Amino acid sequence: MNDCPNGSSKYDFHIAAFSMSSWRQLQLFFGILIIYSITLIGNLTIVLLVCLVPKLHTPMYIFLCNLALLDVTSTSASVPQLLFITWTQDHRISFGCCMTQLFFFLLCANGEIFMLTSMAFDRYVAICKPLQYLLIMRKNVYIGMAASCWLLGLLNSTLHTLLTSFLHFCYSNIINNFYCDLNSLVDLSTTDTVSRKLFIFFEVCLIAFVQFALTVISYVFIFSAILKINSLAGRMKAFSSCTSHLVTVILFYGPCILLYMKTDSEDSKDQNLLLSMLYMIVVPMLNPLVYSLRNKEVWGAIVKLRNIKSFRGFSRNKFL
Repeated sequence: MNDCPNGSSKYDFHIAAFSMSSWRQLQLFFGILIIYSITLIGNLTIVLLVCLVPKLHTPMYIFLCNLALLDVTSTSASVPQLLFITWTQDHRISFGCCMTQLFFFLLCANGEIFMLTSMAFDRYVAICKPLQYLLIMRKNVYIGMAASCWLLGLLNSTLHTLLTSFLHFCYSNIINNFYCDLNSLVDLSTTDTVSRKLFIFFEVCLIAFVQFALTVISYVFIFSAILKINSLAGRMKAFSSCTSHLVTVILFYGPCILLYMKTDSEDSKDQNLLLSMLYMIVVPMLNPLVYSLRNKEVWGAIVKLRNIKSFRGFSRNKFL
């Protein structure tokens, strides 16, 4: 790590976050705290249900369990730091904490992209090849797919975190976001980052756009298969089985597309912050709600766990 000519430190960054009055900062703090609490409760409930209820040991719910774990990890990497900044007005973050935050954000972002594609493939097989579903989506297959999503995310996040840690940050340490994101750090660096930006662009095309295209192609085949079903009830049943995943895909890719495809303007900083908030804080809260509100299997699993808990409590009291 080379010393900077102006004597500034590479070990500290300044998270710009939100500039507003003290009262609005307090409102923001409690708003984010409530959303974060709902996110943790909702996603950890999904994980608990999938782990404890054998009926949910199916490919779709195994993928959903992993998606919930990714959401919990992603929000926990950034939201506590934002809450600390909002409450204390201390915007400093050490270089090590910044790199850790970057690592977990990239791990979860990449992992979620691959997980959503895996879930799209699962829905494609379930609707387009129902007679072969159990043969194709065997236990070792869907567990291997879920593990691969984590592994690919881990490899990519490790690569980018290591490359970013070798950059020099001399003349500015202000990150115009509420967390340490890759683009902001690359823009801050005094190192020649032209090749790095090209590499990031290539990776975005290779990972995000290709995976998004695969998901879209899967749904083209799914909708085509649904339209061929003769009965209206059959079409509605088939469509309802993939509605939750489709909504999750829209919630995930929508803010991402707006964030990376919009043009720069005077209000771009505020727009970036709002879109980043939507992508990193609001969407992880909505995912478990999307999968549970109209899902009879999830509500059935909740009722079953409550009945088991009530029965154990009754049995314990009976023999005391």
